[in-house]
Amino acid sequence: MDTNILYQALKSKTGASHFILQQVRNGKIQIALSVPVFQEYQDVLTRDKSLTDFGLQLSDIEKFLRFIAYTSKIYEIYFLLRPNLKDEKDNMIVELAVTSQSDYLITSNVKDFENAELKFEQSKIITPGKFVKKWRENYV
Repeated sequence: MDTNILYQALKSKTGASHFILQQVRNGKIQIALSVPVFQEYQDVLTRDKSLTDFGLQLSDIEKFLRFIAYTSKIYEIYFLLRPNLKDEKDNMIVELAVTSQSDYLITSNVKDFENAELKFEQSKIITPGKFVKKWRENYV
């Protein structure tokens, strides 16, 4: 799960990203997580601008991050796969998706992942809205 999904879920209680987070909370969706990706989540979500956007305190985000760490499945990345995306942090997300053999890499920035030099077909890159639609077709 790309960082922007958590950001959107915290910023608005409506929308696909928030729905996904609720399904994580209900134990119906599991997030794959690595230490570098968790650090990225932590860096972005604890910024002053983020706290302002969320209307939350740092302690609230720290609790949220503990929840993410507790409910996620943790993976160690042993081999760096560099699809050579423009944003190095997107490379980390792809590495995690490949290592965890995730079915989906959920992001609001699908275009950021399209020009990779290395292609990994096992994880479908999908927007939160399309993921929720597909999830509802299969599980509701």
